[in-house]
Amino acid sequence: MLQQPARSIPIPPLESGDRLTRAEFERRYEATPEKFKAELIEGVVYVASPVRVFHGNPHFNLITWLGVYSTATPSVSGSDNATTRLDLDNEPQPDALLRIEIGGTSTISEDGYIEGAPELVAEIAASSAAIDLGSKRNVYRRNGVQEYLVWQTFENRFSWFRLQAEEFILIEPDADGMIRSSVFPGLWLAVSALLEGNMMEVLNVLQAGIGAPKHQAFVQKLAGRS
Repeated sequence: MLQQPARSIPIPPLESGDRLTRAEFERRYEATPEKFKAELIEGVVYVASPVRVFHGNPHFNLITWLGVYSTATPSVSGSDNATTRLDLDNEPQPDALLRIEIGGTSTISEDGYIEGAPELVAEIAASSAAIDLGSKRNVYRRNGVQEYLVWQTFENRFSWFRLQAEEFILIEPDADGMIRSSVFPGLWLAVSALLEGNMMEVLNVLQAGIGAPKHQAFVQKLAGRS
């Protein structure tokens, strides 16, 4: 009697609400189309909705601001939607992040993923606001992300959280309407200008930060690590 060939078991698709281990999440993710996006937050799968301009345009502006800083700061790199292995139950894809490449709090794995907590994470919160300001914020806090930025696009509100004594503290703009990063010297943000879409002002303020002595000292410090 001829032996029937063994049937291959198809890999189940990722669906929002699935409760999976990180290993199973990655196994299923590898079988999805390239443009598919999903995250694992506290062991629960969240599949992203199609991206509308309410998310896409603020995302573009935020990446522009962070990208200019990264370009001016050797040994600081940024990423856009890079899968980040935080712990066994959490593998988000932050909208944007900055990390210190040498001596920082994250590394790049052999298969090309970020492992550990980047120093700064930013999320554009449109339909995902409840997650970004709820369970995801707690995940980033618990894993030691030093600064967490959330832009709520429907409310046009920008929140900058800083990790202090294991808690995220909301940082308010100073008298000049700016917030200055405590982790990345020279990363200055004119909050009102960003919310108004005035990117020339945002970049002018950032250039002033990049030209400040503290940024130059930071660059020299990083150069000493390489």
